[in-house]
Amino acid sequence: MYQALYRKYRPRVFEDVVGQEHITTTLKNQVKEGKCAHAYLFTGSRGTGKTTCSKILAKAVNCLRPRDGDPCGECELCTGIDDGAVLDVVEIDAASNNGVDNIRELREEANFTPVKAGYRVYIIDEAHMLSVGAFNALLKIMEEPPAHVIFILATTEVHKVPATIVSRCQRFDFRRIPSELIAGRLQAVAEQEGIALEEDAGLFIARLADGGMRDALSILDLCSSYSAHVDVATVVAASGLADSEQIYQLVEALAQRDSSRAFSLIDELHQGSSDFERVCDQLITALRGCMMIKAVPGAQELVVTTKENYERLSHISEKMSMEDILATMEILQETLGKLSRASSKRTEFEMAVVKIALRKKKGALPAQEGSVPEETLQLLPEMEKRLERLEAMMAHPSRLEASPPSLSPKPLRQEPKEADIVPEHMEQMQELSCWEQVMERLKGTNPALHGALKDSKAYVKGDIVLIDAPDELFVKLIRQSDYTKESLRDALRAQTGKKYRLGPYKKTGEEKAKEDPLKMLEQMAQKAGIDVSVTGQ
Repeated sequence: MYQALYRKYRPRVFEDVVGQEHITTTLKNQVKEGKCAHAYLFTGSRGTGKTTCSKILAKAVNCLRPRDGDPCGECELCTGIDDGAVLDVVEIDAASNNGVDNIRELREEANFTPVKAGYRVYIIDEAHMLSVGAFNALLKIMEEPPAHVIFILATTEVHKVPATIVSRCQRFDFRRIPSELIAGRLQAVAEQEGIALEEDAGLFIARLADGGMRDALSILDLCSSYSAHVDVATVVAASGLADSEQIYQLVEALAQRDSSRAFSLIDELHQGSSDFERVCDQLITALRGCMMIKAVPGAQELVVTTKENYERLSHISEKMSMEDILATMEILQETLGKLSRASSKRTEFEMAVVKIALRKKKGALPAQEGSVPEETLQLLPEMEKRLERLEAMMAHPSRLEASPPSLSPKPLRQEPKEADIVPEHMEQMQELSCWEQVMERLKGTNPALHGALKDSKAYVKGDIVLIDAPDELFVKLIRQSDYTKESLRDALRAQTGKKYRLGPYKKTGEEKAKEDPLKMLEQMAQKAGIDVSVTGQ
């Protein structure tokens, strides 16, 4: 029966583990000197060697003829552990055995001495999936285990493991393996398997694997089934990137605000049964490439794509400002979260395209003298509505008179929400002098809120702080998001030592008059030499 490459070439000794020398050297010395800990915690991204090192360590502490800290791989115990015949080494999948009863059984078994081996070794894979009750059941025996027991916990999400468990383990953090090391390992495997692997293709596979050796070997396995000669084109076709041409065309259409072309491509993707969640994710990845190219000189190492596509992304990034790229990615990220719940994914995705196409393009050429700027054109519909209301009021002056008091019962008075509270004399509020320091604290605790508060000011009076932010998103957040208010309140408390009530700064009538669109239009007309007069009945 055929054996997958990642299983066939799984390391048998510590020296064969690629890219984790800081861990394998320590474990090897502990075995050699007889100083092994009673509990280990291996954490890191997938495919970096956590389970592999767990099995090598289990063999090394039980090997009958160890070789300088490594297992011999030939004795009865080494071969038995590899075959799963030695019951003293137990591998538990916490994803499917995560209950308190499973851990209670483990505790009962752990008290018995090993049958064949020197140590009973429990390897708990995906340890973060254990329930709270299971962790509590495991805690006591991990703190004071029998002398013949070793626990090895492996996880990709160490933040979900309780601190009480972490503190009782020796923690080892597995790093993502550099692309060059992965490519070198792939070349060695390809030579042994008789696969013609081009150097560029090996490096491309390594970048697609994102630091995971197992993923890289799986991609090579897939490509070798597609063709005996593996080049970049083979990797693109075999790994499911064959439709990248449509993705790049769609990115170009979004960059040019060409909604007609974008909808045509969406229809093609729909007819081809494309999953719009995957399409959205690929668009975000492509735009990330544009972002990195624009932000970092020589970003080839940071962008996972072919040489031709990299040049294409470079060409697209020249047409977009960094603000446009980030805003487009933000809309797509928001859409990606909605697609899984949408009844019509195509419609949800098309709505995102419309939002992107209707965004005001940054970095546009300045308006010619005498022409109306784009900002004013966007205000015209609102101006028309206001003019219609004014004309109607002047045509029927009686409507301006105060209406008679209503006989209906008055509604119950409601207490104002925190975000609506305004001091009696707002003009007496003073600008908060430490606002820049508060913003610096927010940058680390809530980057999204920090972005929404760009170019903002804060005013204080008593226990009230009002924030004047040009971004309308902040007003929505401060009214609807408890997390936003708590983040801002915590940052203020950390800086000033006081707890404040929060709200958006409401501009005075004089400030609003300065922003009156009709007044703005009148001033622009006067600058253009047009005589403007106000008439009325």
